[in-house]
Formats: sequence, C-alpha cells, structure tokens
Amino acid sequence: MTWLITGGAGQLGLALKAELTVKGINYVATNSLELDISNPLLVAELVDSISPEVIINAAAWTDVDGAETNEFAAFQVNAIGPQNLAISAKKAGARMVQVSTDYVFSGESASPWNEAAKHNPQSVYGSTKSSGEKSVLNELPSASYVVRTAWLYSADRKNFAKTMTKLALNGDGEVRVVNDQVGQPTFAADLAKQITSLVATDAPKGIYHGTNSGRATWFEFAQEIFRLSDADTSRVVPVSTSEFPRPAKRPSYSVLGHDNWDKTKVAPMRDWRIALAEAMPAIVSAVEAEG
Repeated sequence: MTWLITGGAGQLGLALKAELTVKGINYVATNSLELDISNPLLVAELVDSISPEVIINAAAWTDVDGAETNEFAAFQVNAIGPQNLAISAKKAGARMVQVSTDYVFSGESASPWNEAAKHNPQSVYGSTKSSGEKSVLNELPSASYVVRTAWLYSADRKNFAKTMTKLALNGDGEVRVVNDQVGQPTFAADLAKQITSLVATDAPKGIYHGTNSGRATWFEFAQEIFRLSDADTSRVVPVSTSEFPRPAKRPSYSVLGHDNWDKTKVAPMRDWRIALAEAMPAIVSAVEAEG
C-alpha cells in the first residue's frame, strides 16, 4: 500500500508524513517544486508510476490576501489541481482526501457550520477552495473525502501560534489581537491523525470537519499561548477586525460542526486547549531554535 501526499512541505503535509511513518504506511510526498498539481499530465504521470491506494491533497494556495490579486494562479492550485488529482485517482482506483477550509462559508452565523451548509465564500481564496471541493466530489463521488479545517498551527512553518510564542518569549510590549473573529485553533498533528484514521477505517465517503473541538477568538488563542509560555497575559490586548484592514474579508464566525463523525468509528478531535498544551513545548523549542 502506498499513499500519495501533495503539499508535503506544508504544516499538514509534514504532520501527515510523521503520522504515516509512525503507522508504518508507505508514502510518496511531493512539494510544489516537485509536482505542479495544476498540470494534468504531470499529475497523471506520477499517479500512474506509483499507483497509490490513497491520495491526500494538502497542497493549496494559502495566501488569502494574495489571492485577491492573483485569482488565476490561486484557481489553478485550489480548483484545477484537486480536479486533476481526482481524475487520476479515479483512473488508479484510489481513494482521495481533499483538504479544504472554513472560508467556503460566509463567516456569518450564530451556530457551528454544518457539513452540508451552503457555500457562500466571501474571498477569492474561499471561492477557489469551494470550486476544488466541488470538483473532487463530482469527479470521485464514491471514493472521496473533503476534510475542512481552520486556524492550523504546529511547530513547523509560519503560523499564528509560533508568531505569538515568539512575541511572548522575546518581547515585553503590548500585543494587539483581534477579538471579534471566532474559530477553532487546530493542531496539525491532530488533523493528520484524524485524516489517517478516517481513511484507515474506511469511513463513509463525504464531507467532514477536521478542527479541534471548542471555540476561541484569536485574542483568546493568543492569551492561552502566552499563559503556556509563562508570559504576562495582560500584554495581549483585544481589538476589533476594523483595526486591521486586509484585502480579503476574514470570516467572523468559523466554528465548524462535527456531526458527521458520528457516522464513523472515529471520534471528533479533542478540545483545542488540550491540544495546544501538548503542542507548546515543541513550538517553544522551534521558536528558540529559529532565534
């Protein structure tokens, strides 16, 4: 058995490689320099050569603001790429996992987003990811999973948790953090385990939400990072989104519901605070090593 991971150099890709190694599952992982998923010929050639049983697409254009002025490029990676992988997966008889995002929704809600909630993206990034979801489900309806995630962090690459940890450890001034966007901080290692379990248990195909349980604002997330870093939490100051204007609109409510896990043998992911407490020693070590 061989699994193919695209986006292998990103936070989730690195976590997936670690998890599959622990599980003793053979895999081939590619990064964007090694495989352009928007090129159907290259995708078909690679899939034909390794005949994977499972394809996990963790590759994505994730520059949310940059997508606003680079719509074509973002669409190639986030929509055409998944379609190419799904077509090749179908030919190879492989199952596929498409990693998606909370940005496919409007971000305006008072309760957690259900897996079947209507798409209403408010940004180019969200629109292209929505198209990617639909392409995979249309091309491979009986052998694909869509796993939406949000607020991903780890000890690898650039992310909010590492930025806040660096400020907690190395600074002494005020840190202003948005307090009117609500979501679910999600540990990449937890998501990797969840995706692997989803596939390994041959759960019903369809859409799942891969986020840690509970909810928080970015301000509350930052406060918890400071607390776990033994830093002064009073340095973290709540502000409104309007104080940080960005090219792409951010969802104000990104809490994702986990109902579809009830149809599987896999439990929903643990509370974000528990996951963060486990993740922090490695994050602190990474931040200290990076200087």
